[in-house]
Amino acid sequence: MAKKLVIKVTAGADAPERCSQAFTVAAVAVASGVEVSLWLTGESSWFALPGRAAEFELPHAAPLPDLLDSILAGGRLTLCTQCAARREITEKDVIEGVRIAGAQVFVQESLADDTQALVY
Repeated sequence: MAKKLVIKVTAGADAPERCSQAFTVAAVAVASGVEVSLWLTGESSWFALPGRAAEFELPHAAPLPDLLDSILAGGRLTLCTQCAARREITEKDVIEGVRIAGAQVFVQESLADDTQALVY
């Protein structure tokens, strides 16, 4: 089993099941003691902003704010640089603990030894 898990979520409210699956897998991995790095890209980028996760609804799914909090508490949450720029999101706008980084960092994390990468 990989000791690190890098997850890229590309979906937001536009594909709620895929979005929820990514956050759920990340939160379960954190709770299981796995080192997790969750990347917000595309429409999921909005969840880097305060209050946005609370607007997300999916029946029979764990509340996104709870999943986000657990990921922030035990993992790393990154907002894609280009995705942030396209949405005019800056470092001063995001939730505390969210970093903004680009493709080079994603590739570096994904290719590290003992790492599994997943894309939703």
